[in-house]
Amino acid sequence: MPLAVCATPIGNLDDVTLRVLRELAEAELVLCEDTRHTRGLLQRHGIDARLVSYHEHNEAKRTAELLPRLEEGARVALVSDAGMPGISDPGARLVAAALEAGVPVTVLPGPSAVETALVASGLAGERYQFLGFLPRAARARENLWAELAQSVHPVVAFESPRRLPASLASLAGALPERSVAVCRELTKRFEEVVRGTAAEVADRFREPPKGEITVVVGGATDAVREPQGAGEAVQAVAELIAAGVARRRAAELVARLTGVPRNELYRDSL
Repeated sequence: MPLAVCATPIGNLDDVTLRVLRELAEAELVLCEDTRHTRGLLQRHGIDARLVSYHEHNEAKRTAELLPRLEEGARVALVSDAGMPGISDPGARLVAAALEAGVPVTVLPGPSAVETALVASGLAGERYQFLGFLPRAARARENLWAELAQSVHPVVAFESPRRLPASLASLAGALPERSVAVCRELTKRFEEVVRGTAAEVADRFREPPKGEITVVVGGATDAVREPQGAGEAVQAVAELIAAGVARRRAAELVARLTGVPRNELYRDSL
């Protein structure tokens, strides 16, 4: 039997697919992050199953324990607390080990916070990039905004409520006019989607909110993309530095005059 990777609701328990419910009902084992959380889903739909914990702290151990059973043909279903296992949740290790051992893997699709947030943001296009969780470190966030300064495609990322104000303030400092949507508690009772510029949204979330957070950052528009003569702007920074102006100050001055992002000028001048 194949290992069945099952997507589960990101909030509303009625969003689960009929195919996933059938698989969970027929599985010998259901691997889940939090047995209490998954039991609530199963009880909601009248399913009685044997649950086994499978989370980031025991993933390696459980994979070693379960692989022989999978090779013997046991019917095993894998879920996470919300969404698709292996996407910012445990599961990728077991999938890789099963495939390497010749065990077939089938994926049962379902709800996705990434795609739900992208469409709800109003910023969806033909392409997008998923970043997982936003960087924790301030310098890493600054580097990310510099990478996104000229990107024309939207990006989607998860963020903890506690870190959200700092991340939005950092984004607003680098790309204040960039379109942003903060999607909170998607598909749940208190679902909220806040849209606006980075500066506006950062002002709205000065304090940590409650609930699960997905952030969508729009792509650069023609008005803010890199102008002609960016090479000359970098040269101007170099000349100011040679004249004794501090590198950060030089990048800031030239950015104001040319529209080239300050972080990019600073990086390219190193």
